[in-house]
Amino acid sequence: MSTLVMERSERAVKEKQTVFTETVEGTTTKISVKDLNLFYGEKQALFGVSLDINEKEVTALIGPSGCGKSTFLRTLNRMNDLIDGVKINGDIEIDHENIYKSNDVIKLRTKVGMVFQKPNLFPMSIYDNVAYGPRMQGIKNKKELNKIVEESLRGAAIWDEVKDRLKTSALGLSGGQQQRVCIARAIAMKPDVILMDEPTSALDPISTLKVEELISNMKDEFTIVIVTHNMQQAARISDKTAFFLNGEIVEYDDTDKIFSMPKDQRTEDYVTGRFG
Repeated sequence: MSTLVMERSERAVKEKQTVFTETVEGTTTKISVKDLNLFYGEKQALFGVSLDINEKEVTALIGPSGCGKSTFLRTLNRMNDLIDGVKINGDIEIDHENIYKSNDVIKLRTKVGMVFQKPNLFPMSIYDNVAYGPRMQGIKNKKELNKIVEESLRGAAIWDEVKDRLKTSALGLSGGQQQRVCIARAIAMKPDVILMDEPTSALDPISTLKVEELISNMKDEFTIVIVTHNMQQAARISDKTAFFLNGEIVEYDDTDKIFSMPKDQRTEDYVTGRFG
């Protein structure tokens, strides 16, 4: 590692790890990240990232392309483990358990669900898509599966649209409907945390608003972390916002403060559209 990169990483740790870990009275920390560094081979992508994510809130990750926000998101359920040459140091705790000191990745990904940028439904029926995870967990009882599928589709605000076509291919749905079925599939696993990587970027405005409304309602049950390039979306749906730039967190605060009175000039420049 170059001297410049080492100095930058050390500076990020010293300057930022205590700034973004304040716990507000009445909230509970669900995810605690401390001094997280990530490397793709010799290239460092995250520098000393530290922050606490509160339970049953929506936390938005914003920043220009290539700033590290999606990379950070994938560390929260160890999706980066699937990439050759990735090295990670630092600590990520979910419910006070260090996820990188546990070998049970399947359990982690059951607890921390993921919704991707583009709907990634299986080539099977709507019902079978939602029931897939519970079946993999060993649930075979038809009555129980029916209940899980209905509750999950209701939770994803799409039950009324698909209840009469559960046995038809999920790939025949519109893009917005497919994304909500993907959310239902995540809900069916009964996770504590749901990660969303630009879940509305491929959707039309009407479908986007439906998914945003769904996310706002879901925080009563789930802790949600969402990556978005849409500043208006972050302002509409999130409780907290973290601004990433060049692999570091520049600022992390209540969303209304980030957008109305940011403390860092770089944050103000980004949220007002001066760059990005």
